[in-house]
Amino acid sequence: MAKFIGTLSMSKASIALDGARIQKALKALRSRIGSVCADCGRTGEGVTIVAVSKGFGAEAIEAAIAANLTDIGENYYQEAVRKFAQVSWPPVPLRRHYIGRVQRKKARRIAELFDWVQTIDGADTAAALNSGAQGAGKTLDVLLQINATGDRRQGVPVQDAGILAAAVAGHDHLRLRGVMTIGPEDPAGSRAAFSQASACLAQLRALHPSVDTLSMGMSGDLEPALRAGSNMIRIGTGLFGPRPKPPWVEGEE
Repeated sequence: MAKFIGTLSMSKASIALDGARIQKALKALRSRIGSVCADCGRTGEGVTIVAVSKGFGAEAIEAAIAANLTDIGENYYQEAVRKFAQVSWPPVPLRRHYIGRVQRKKARRIAELFDWVQTIDGADTAAALNSGAQGAGKTLDVLLQINATGDRRQGVPVQDAGILAAAVAGHDHLRLRGVMTIGPEDPAGSRAAFSQASACLAQLRALHPSVDTLSMGMSGDLEPALRAGSNMIRIGTGLFGPRPKPPWVEGEE
C-alpha cells in the first residue's frame, strides 16, 4: 500500500524517513542556520539547503520534496539514475545536484541527468560536461571544487582556481556559479579553510558576473562554513539520520 507524505505518493517509506521526522530535523537545521546567520548580521533565508540522499532510497527524496526542499544532492551517478527513476517528481521547480567525483566516462550522462555539478576540478572534466550538456540541449550550472585544506583531497588548488574558472567560462553550455569545498578532517582547521574558499569566491566574482554561490558546510561543520560566508550547505545525516551503505555503489568512485 502506498504511503502519502505531503502530496507525494510513497511506496516502501520507512518509519525513519516519514514526514514528521524530516520536518522535525529540518526545523532543527533551520534553527542552527538562523542562529549563526543572526550572529553574522545576515538572514538564513539566503542559505540553500541541498538534501543529500546518498545511501537512502527514493523515499528520502520524496520526503525532502514534501518538506518543501527544492535541491537534491547525489554523490554517485549509478545510484542516482536508479533512484531518480523511482521518484514521483512533482510539477514544481527542483534542482538536482551532482556532488561526487566526476568520472570522465560518465560525464556526458551526469550532464544529462543533473542540473548542477559541484565538483569540477579540471579542464578535461569541464570539457566533457560541456559536451554532455550540449548533447542534452541545456546549460549546466557548475561549481569549481577547490581544495582549501592543502591535503590530498579532491579539488583544484586555490591558487589555480582562476585558470580553471577561465576554462569553464569559455564553454557555451556551462554556467560558472561559484566554488565548492569540503572542510578539513580536523575541525580546528575549518575556519582557515573556509575563509580561503570565501576569498577565492570573491576573486572569481570580480571576473565572472555569474558567480554567486559558495557551497560549503555539511551536517557537522555548517556553523564555521556559514560564518565564512557559505550560502549553500549540503546536508545528509542532519536530515535523514545515519546513512546505510547501498550495495549498488560498490566500485564507484
